[in-house]
Amino acid sequence: MQAAAIVAMVAHAILTITPSHHTLLHALSSPNPSDPQKQFSLLAVSKKAVAVLKGDSKVEGVVTLTQEDDGRTTVNVRVTGLTPGLHGFHLHEYGDTTNGCMSTGAHFNPNRMTHGAPEDEVRHVGDLGNIVANADGVAEATIVDKQIPLSGPSAVIGRAFVVHELEDDLGKGGHELSLTTGNAGGRLACGVVGLTPI
Repeated sequence: MQAAAIVAMVAHAILTITPSHHTLLHALSSPNPSDPQKQFSLLAVSKKAVAVLKGDSKVEGVVTLTQEDDGRTTVNVRVTGLTPGLHGFHLHEYGDTTNGCMSTGAHFNPNRMTHGAPEDEVRHVGDLGNIVANADGVAEATIVDKQIPLSGPSAVIGRAFVVHELEDDLGKGGHELSLTTGNAGGRLACGVVGLTPI
C-alpha cells in the first residue's frame, strides 16, 4: 500500500512539471511518510529554447539557449551571410514578425534602462553586444548572461533575437541613437524564441 502511494506521488510530481523541463526527483527519508513534500526534492531543472533567424537579406542563423535551474543562460549563436566584422545582436521585446524584423519592437527593456554593454549594470535586458563575422561572413559566438531566463516573469520565450547591419557601439558612441539602439543600423534577420525538447 505504501509503495502504491509513493508511485502515485511520483506520477503526480511528474505531471505537474512543465513538459519542456527535465527534472530529477530524489527520494528523501522522512519521519512522516504521508507528507509528499518531504518525500521528494527537485535536484535539477534544465530548459532549452531555440530561435531560427531569417530576414529579407541572405543572412540566416540559429540561436540555441540553455539554462540549468535558475542559473545563467547560455546562448549559442551561428549566423551566416554577414559582411565581415561586428554586428549588433539583441533580444527584442516582441515575437512578432508580421512586418518582418521591424515588428519585433525595441530592445527588451523591462527595467527601463538606457542601452549599454552586456557587462554593464545599466543596460537593456536585451543588450547582448556584438557578434563577429569572419571573412566568410560566418559569426559564431557563445554568450552567457544572467538577465535572460527561460522561465519566470521576465522569461525571454516568445520574444525575438535580431542581428543588425552595423556594430553596436554599446551606448558609448556619442551618436543620438547610442543610448537607445547602440546605433547598430538595420535589422538583417530575426527569429522568435521558442521552447524545444532537451
